[in-house]
Amino acid sequence: MNFLNTFCFVAGPEEEEAGKSVVLSKLVTLMSKLAEQGINAQNCPPGQRSGLICPTCEGGDSGEKSLTLYIYPDGSSAKWSCRRKCGLKGVVQVDGKLVSKDPIEKVERKITVEGIKLEPLCDEIQDYFAARAISVKTLERNRVMQKRIGDEIMIAFAYWQRGELVSCKYRSLTKKFVQERNTRKILYGLDDIEKTSEIIIVEGEIDKLAMEEAGFLNCVSVADGAPVTVSSKEIPSEDKDTAFKYIWNCNDYLKKVSRIVLATDGDVPGQALAEELARRLGKERCWLVKWPKKSEDEHFKDANEVLMLKGPQLLKEAILNAEPYPLKS
Repeated sequence: MNFLNTFCFVAGPEEEEAGKSVVLSKLVTLMSKLAEQGINAQNCPPGQRSGLICPTCEGGDSGEKSLTLYIYPDGSSAKWSCRRKCGLKGVVQVDGKLVSKDPIEKVERKITVEGIKLEPLCDEIQDYFAARAISVKTLERNRVMQKRIGDEIMIAFAYWQRGELVSCKYRSLTKKFVQERNTRKILYGLDDIEKTSEIIIVEGEIDKLAMEEAGFLNCVSVADGAPVTVSSKEIPSEDKDTAFKYIWNCNDYLKKVSRIVLATDGDVPGQALAEELARRLGKERCWLVKWPKKSEDEHFKDANEVLMLKGPQLLKEAILNAEPYPLKS
C-alpha cells in the first residue's frame, strides 16, 4: 500500500476534493524530498510513525528498522530520527528547506563512582557470585560493585581504562541489563591486557571473572553480547561499525597482541561473535576454544558454566587446548 492509497484513507470522504488535491500534491513533493535524503517513504502513511532502514547505519548487522519517520497529516513536512548510535535526525519541508540532516554528535559523559552512586556489594550479591564459584578476592580486584535502580539492587560492572572509570554496565539477578548512556564503549577488563602479548576474549563480564578463578588475568569481555548471525557484508569502516565500536576504541591495546584466544559462548550467537571478532582482529592470530562435553549430546555453554560444574582445572585445560582459528569459514 503506497502513500496515495493511504492518503485516501487518512483524509476520509468528508474532505473537500480541492483540499485533498492540495495535500496530495504536497505529499508527492515531500516523497521526492525524502528520497533525496535516501529515505524511501512510499509506503509510509501520513499521520503515523513508520519504521524504516536508516540510510546512514543501515540498521547495523541485524538490518533493523531503526529509523522512525513521521509525515505530518497535511503533507507539509516530515521528520525522522535513528535510535542507533549514528544519531541521524532531520526535518524536511515541502518548500525545500532542510532543517537538519546530519547525525547528532553525542558527547561522551565523564563519570565517577560517586557520581553514578555505586556501592560496595551486599551479602545477597556476594552469595550470588559465590554460587557461581566467583570469589570475593576476584570481585574486589575487578572492582565489582552494585547500584540501586528503583527498587532493585543491580550488579555494577565498572569499565576502567588506565585508572579512569569510562562506563558501567548493570545486571540484575534476573538477568536484566542497563548501561550508562553516552559513555565510551571499551572491552571489560581492558587494563588487564595492556602489557601482555596473549589475551583471551569472552562474551560476558562473569565469564571474565571465571577466567580469573582459573588463573587467567589476561582476559577481557566484549561490551555488548553476541550478534544473532554472521553478517554477509564487508566489515564496515570504523565510523560505521557501531556494533563493534569497543574493538576500534581498544585498537591501541589489541594491535600489539600476537595471540588471541576466542572463548565465546558455544551457542550459535556465540559462534557468530567469534567469527565477527576474528574478521576484525585477523584470523591468523586467533585461536578458538571448544567447550568440553557436558553430556553425550551437549557441550558446556561458557566459561562460568565449566567453572561452576567442573572447577577451574577443566576450564584451564579448555583454554590451553584452544585450536588455531580456521582461516576459511
